[in-house]
Amino acid sequence: MVPAIGLDVGGANTKGAFLDGDGPVCIVSEPFEVWREPAAMADVIASVVGRLGADRAPVALTTTAELSDVFASKREGVLFVLEAAERALSARALRVITTDGALVGLEAARAAPLRCAAANWLATAMVVGRTLPDAILVDCGGTTTDVIPIVGGSVAARGRTDVDRLLAGELVYTGALRTNIAAVLSEVPIGGEPCPVSSELFAITADAHLLLGNLAPEQCTCSFPDDRGASLSEVRSRLARVVCADPEQLADGDLEAIAGAVQEAQIESIAGALARVAGRMPVRAPVLAVGVGAFLARAAAERCGLALHSGSGSPLPGEGGEVAAAVALSVLGRE
Repeated sequence: MVPAIGLDVGGANTKGAFLDGDGPVCIVSEPFEVWREPAAMADVIASVVGRLGADRAPVALTTTAELSDVFASKREGVLFVLEAAERALSARALRVITTDGALVGLEAARAAPLRCAAANWLATAMVVGRTLPDAILVDCGGTTTDVIPIVGGSVAARGRTDVDRLLAGELVYTGALRTNIAAVLSEVPIGGEPCPVSSELFAITADAHLLLGNLAPEQCTCSFPDDRGASLSEVRSRLARVVCADPEQLADGDLEAIAGAVQEAQIESIAGALARVAGRMPVRAPVLAVGVGAFLARAAAERCGLALHSGSGSPLPGEGGEVAAAVALSVLGRE
């Protein structure tokens, strides 16, 4: 087997992983919001791969960046990513994972770009199924949450496209970092009374979880709506704007109540999808929670009365839970 790099090109972050035999996994995650400067994508890919230090290793790629509205269509977006990757990795063999679970060459990917859109979840589930044959993988990232049933070692998802996965409850558009709070809930408690929220993009879920202590600033690989930082004073200012206020206009505990309501709404949303997927499983299976928002996935599993995976080791090599798809592609790519 030839060691390979796994590369996950997202709309807001580009992630890479390299697993050389049974040694440690090298992981790189670089924030890159493609809509701000799409022309820089090739440079970012080259930077991420270069930082892994695996000279000339082949690359297995997945992309979700195609959904960014900088592209007129997902087809255009996938082709843009493939072109950027080819320019960045000209000296390396490059394969792309499809929603059928196959790793195909660049020309085959170009011929059927929609088959290569948003297959990152499948790569992760395929690798998890090898050591955890009956499970529900809940990968809660910065933007979305995947809820993937695994039965008898095989991925048992009903959906393969984003639309079908949304319909099946296997994709929940809520994440621990980038989700607009106004998209999570329509009212929050202020002074114990329900208060409607502004529909503006004033604060994101990272603000709520920073205030609650669920996340550390270094985990917030995202930009904030006001382009300021992750200090508590900046967090509190953004959260106050959710109800069109400044912190000094609110009572003690109001901002914590807003953050708590956001967390509760996210847990409830994930739990609803998880209950749907679990109800279709032929066996009662444990939940494997990964991703930067794994704390939300664990809480959702507990709410559904589902056991959490408690094995001695992780089904994913190394400490790659927050970049699961890249780690999984490094495993698949070396085969």
